[in-house]
This record gives sequence, C-alpha cells and structure tokens, in this order.
Amino acid sequence: MISLTSPVKTRLHYWPAGLKFTALCAATVGLFQIADIVVHLAILAAICLCYGALGLTFFRAGVRNIRLLWPFVVIVLLWHYFSDDFLHGAVIVTRMLNALALANLVTMTTRLDALMDFLRWCLAPLRYFGLRTQPVEIAIALVVRFTPVLYQKSCYIRDAWLVRSPRKPRWRLIIPIATLALDDADHVADALKARGGIVKIEDKK
Repeated sequence: MISLTSPVKTRLHYWPAGLKFTALCAATVGLFQIADIVVHLAILAAICLCYGALGLTFFRAGVRNIRLLWPFVVIVLLWHYFSDDFLHGAVIVTRMLNALALANLVTMTTRLDALMDFLRWCLAPLRYFGLRTQPVEIAIALVVRFTPVLYQKSCYIRDAWLVRSPRKPRWRLIIPIATLALDDADHVADALKARGGIVKIEDKK
C-alpha cells in the first residue's frame, strides 16, 4: 500500500471494503502462480486500463504513486541482468508492479472508516480470547493515514536541502526525516491522550 487517498471519488468507492480486500488477496495469490512474462504484461495493461477508466486525474495520481518503485525496479533488473537471468527478473518486476498497483487501487478507493470497520471485523475472533484489538486497529489506521503525509514532508525537506546546497542530500536526510516521524508520533499520542485514549475513542463509536 503506497497511497491511501484518491483526489477524486470513483465508482470503486461505493464497493464494500471487504469485497475489495478479499479480491485483492485472491489476485495477489494468483499473481504468484503465474510465471509467464506475457501474461503479467497483459495483466499490467489491464490494470492501467482500469486506472484510466476511473478518470485522468485518478490515473495520474495512481501512476505518481507507483512511480516511487523505480529504484527497486532498477535494482532487481540490473541484478538479474548481470546474473544472466534477465527474463526471471522481468517476471519478478512485473509481478511486483501488478500486486502493488492493485493494492494501491484498493487503498485509494477505500475510505479510512471503511478500512477500520473491515479490520475490526477481521480481528473480531481475537476478542473472544480476551485480546484487545483496538490498539492494532488504530496503529494500522495511523500507518495508512500518515504514510503519504510523511512522504510529502520528506519531499519538503529534500527540496529545502536542494535550495541551500548544490550537493544531493542522499543519506543526510535520514536523521531529519526520522526526527520528523518521531515528532508527528508524539503529537498523535498527545491527541489520543487528550481524547481519553484508544479505549474511550472506541467506546464513543
């Protein structure tokens, strides 16, 4: 899951979250059963058509999110190229792109509250054993919500560096980004405490 928000509302937003995530799991398992590069490329083309059918704005947002994977694509292809197994590397890359593109499609068209309800339903059996599932639900929701936010703030830090220095930042951004993530986590923790904690938030629902 790369991005969890869509800039526009689409027809897929009205589909039940459980149905979409079940289909995603089945499709991901099916992708790992396929070893033919032609089939994977055909699936990738079909996914691109699905993105396009939801509108140009949605398509651009989806491609922008998937584009973040290019370093992994390059590394995998180069590794298999020098290992004389480029075809296998191409299969791995297209399988990865297909799986993540489908996951991105689902998360972009699923509201956070619908995702929370689905997680609550999935974790319901654990409550029969006396386990508290609220912390897990809140943690997953926070990861889903703050991943794109942290990425955007990381871009701001990178841009600020490039304005002030002709050198590329590279590893130098690790510490400020980590500090930013910890600071955001501290603010979120304070906000949860101000509202009575996870248990009271759950009770209000």
